[in-house]
Amino acid sequence: MDTIRIGMAGLGTVGCGVLNLFAKNGALLQERCERAITVTAVCARSRTKDRGVDLSGYKWFDDPEKLARSEAIDIFVELIGGDEGPAKAAVEAALSAGKHVVTANKALLAKHGVALARLAEANGVALNFEAAAAGAIPIVKTMRESAAGNHVTRVYGILNGTCNYILTRMKDDGHSFDTVLADAQKAGYAEDDPTFDIEGYDTAHKLAVLTSLAFGTEISFENIYREGISTISSEDIEAADELGYKIKLLGVALRTETGIEQRVHPAMVPSENAIAQVDGVLNCIAMKCDFAGDIMLVGPGAGAGPTASSVVSDIADIARGNILPTLAHPAASLEPNIRARMRAHEGGYYIRLSVYDRPGAFAAIAQRMAAEKISLQSIVQKKGHGKTPAVTTDQAPEKPARVVIITHETTEDAIRKALEAIEADGHVDSKPQMIRIERL
Repeated sequence: MDTIRIGMAGLGTVGCGVLNLFAKNGALLQERCERAITVTAVCARSRTKDRGVDLSGYKWFDDPEKLARSEAIDIFVELIGGDEGPAKAAVEAALSAGKHVVTANKALLAKHGVALARLAEANGVALNFEAAAAGAIPIVKTMRESAAGNHVTRVYGILNGTCNYILTRMKDDGHSFDTVLADAQKAGYAEDDPTFDIEGYDTAHKLAVLTSLAFGTEISFENIYREGISTISSEDIEAADELGYKIKLLGVALRTETGIEQRVHPAMVPSENAIAQVDGVLNCIAMKCDFAGDIMLVGPGAGAGPTASSVVSDIADIARGNILPTLAHPAASLEPNIRARMRAHEGGYYIRLSVYDRPGAFAAIAQRMAAEKISLQSIVQKKGHGKTPAVTTDQAPEKPARVVIITHETTEDAIRKALEAIEADGHVDSKPQMIRIERL
């Protein structure tokens, strides 16, 4: 029985998780794949760091490129991270040397995925990346195999556990964004610099790759509209709950008549919707297919065990000889990713304004909305919200009132023009908040 030899670069949380999985379930893996699979060589920046795993049985490489080209391995596993530098160089070296590659690196794929797919296909090897899309959720396998006979019209979901944890805690505990973020950092759910997660970059990287798989287009991270959750306040969470919604950071991609629409942003989702029930650090991905219908997958999107599980599932596919085009379609047949023209958002918008309680303010706001042909579904005013402004009338400070507006279907361009005009009129004491309502 031939043995599949693994060389792994990167011994962080996921890398050590892979070693632990092999130590515990290696025999099970061999039985299911009907051949031996073993990690034989590793590479990391520090040889002496205590990682809580025994590395004495593995050949050590200081240079990931040398490991990638080594005749002592059959599959190169890249867990270094980053869209350039050692990760990119090592993956290119492995593919060029005829080695299969497994990676969890969504940033690398979002930037260089098409070029790497061409390189893999030119050398007749696999480039697998289940762990890069959503941790333990088998969405890549679902798209490449289970849904192979379907046209996909939409893919969307909760793709970042850090953001989902923060939004869940804000709702359940009534705490502010900053308070919950600090708790998430202490618990290890958020990095010391959380920008990559909370500003939507992580979600956008994953969405870029899923879009290519879904629609057979080239990966285009640059075409993704992106917003994060750092502007979401306790007031927004409270208002969403009162209106029957939950706020989630969504990644959404769909094919339209004018091209591919890709967006990452907070959204209000009806509380009874299945995706609204996905809380904490869980991820959720849904896709709409012409024959299979609506498919939804839920599971842990990060962590040592879940991510290691997906890495090993990719290794098992290669061991079984299941070599597929990297992006579900041959790289040469991928269509250009043409950005869709702006269109009306069917779900409408939630708008929060902190309005000075003065004569004519509300009339002016309504006029600005009407000028952009925005139809209003509801307007709710609540006293006592917002900071006390410096503006005064007859020596008494004007107290702002929180105003929540729900619109009917309209375009984002119209909403933004109206809000810019409202802000310029001077009737609000802070920047207006706008959140899309997603009916899904």
